[in-house]
Amino acid sequence: MILGVHHPALAVPDMQKALDFYCGVLGFEQVMEANLPSGIKPMSDAFGLDDAGCKVRMVKKGNSCIELFEFAKQKDGDPKRPVNQTGITHFALVSDDPEKDFETLKKAGVAFNTPLFGASPSRFAYGRDPFGNVIELLEHAPGTPSALEF
Repeated sequence: MILGVHHPALAVPDMQKALDFYCGVLGFEQVMEANLPSGIKPMSDAFGLDDAGCKVRMVKKGNSCIELFEFAKQKDGDPKRPVNQTGITHFALVSDDPEKDFETLKKAGVAFNTPLFGASPSRFAYGRDPFGNVIELLEHAPGTPSALEF
């Protein structure tokens, strides 16, 4: 039986900058580190790549993880990929103090599309992390049907 979602995975161009943002700014903790050398055919086959050599780190906060990959042969993505393009459009970061976290993220380089909008406890804003991934800052709304425990 499927229990839930464990993590999204992000390809990033610079692992240290990604750790600086996700751990240093957002407060995640690195819980796993691996460096996969190039030329491991089963790994390349699993990823569907010619070469899956990469650095990989798992970061965790509460009951949520994000997996970060810096591939040796990385292809640049569109840092302004539209959210209506097929594929993962964004992931949400839940906040119990959205005004403060909005300002913290802005200072850390997150480019938000708009200020927070909606009515409490359902305020949110969309922006891009330093690598172009769309993140949603979402106000924690306990007691609602989609609420999670943190």
